[in-house]
Amino acid sequence: MKTEAAILVETGKPLVIAELNIPALKPGQVLVEIAYSGACGTQVMEVRGDKGEDKWVPHCIGHEATGTVLDVGAAITKVKSGEKVVLSWIKGTGIEAGGSVYEWNGRKVNAGAVTTFQRHSVVSENRLTPLSDDMPMDVGILLGCAAPTGMGAIFNVLQPKPGDTVAIFGTGGIGLSACMAAAFAGSTVIIGIDPSPQRRALAQKYGATQVIDPASSDVVAEIKRRVPGGVDIAVEATGIPSVMSEAIHAVRMQGGRAVVIGNAKLGLTLTLNPGVFNQGKSLMGTWGGDSVPDRDYARFSRLLTSGRFAVRDLLSTPYPLSAADQALQDLVSGKVGRPLIDMSL
Repeated sequence: MKTEAAILVETGKPLVIAELNIPALKPGQVLVEIAYSGACGTQVMEVRGDKGEDKWVPHCIGHEATGTVLDVGAAITKVKSGEKVVLSWIKGTGIEAGGSVYEWNGRKVNAGAVTTFQRHSVVSENRLTPLSDDMPMDVGILLGCAAPTGMGAIFNVLQPKPGDTVAIFGTGGIGLSACMAAAFAGSTVIIGIDPSPQRRALAQKYGATQVIDPASSDVVAEIKRRVPGGVDIAVEATGIPSVMSEAIHAVRMQGGRAVVIGNAKLGLTLTLNPGVFNQGKSLMGTWGGDSVPDRDYARFSRLLTSGRFAVRDLLSTPYPLSAADQALQDLVSGKVGRPLIDMSL
């Protein structure tokens, strides 16, 4: 069986549309027909080479999608043929079957345990979660990365109390998910900070009560003008070390907490005055919002389909697989909240 994929052949170069031969399933692997794939800053970093030397090229990319199970390898118990599923980079229960090797005109094409910029994908069982019947397949891509990372950062890591004040640095898909979660948690002030006017507008649709353009003001000073003393909690979703510093400086003394989600480019460092810790502030990290797919994805699904927010508007106009590069460019420029790649186009 063959499939079409957008693969990374050389960092810094456009993705290549290739016809791949699908390998036989190993125990613990599942063949999924992809319906929709999302795209994240992680793919941008991979394509640009921001993570350093890529020893695996050529390889498949993408880590969030929805699809339908076509076939299962030996020992699979979590999903079955015909079932709709979410594909996610965050590990859940099930077998860790590792990656695969596809074949392209006599060349090997590597793939991790989950890849999604393709029409069919061989996926490790533990990267799949059944999709609830009331979750549309397009909106469901948010469960693969943006929702568990952004919502999880709020619900699992920061755990705000009703009435807490929040600053969210970076209002792409993950930051917008954090905005929604903060609103669901009863936060009274939610400040979205982003240089993109489109993303600031989206933030106000998805829970932000106020927004700040970091290009036109001293962000920390402006936050403290609006919330004297600083906010209770902050989410950093940009991957920029200077913004990470702003996040910890924007929270209040004696209990203010900031969590870093964004991935920084290889080689960058974060410098802080250690006095912030003597002020009783905490700077925290997270791995995918500390989310556990089998515990959290059903809850996030209910929130996304609750009707409180027009979640589908967060997604871009669908791109065909052949325009995967354009989807990544539009993500970088801030034109879209979350790119949506439709495999039917």
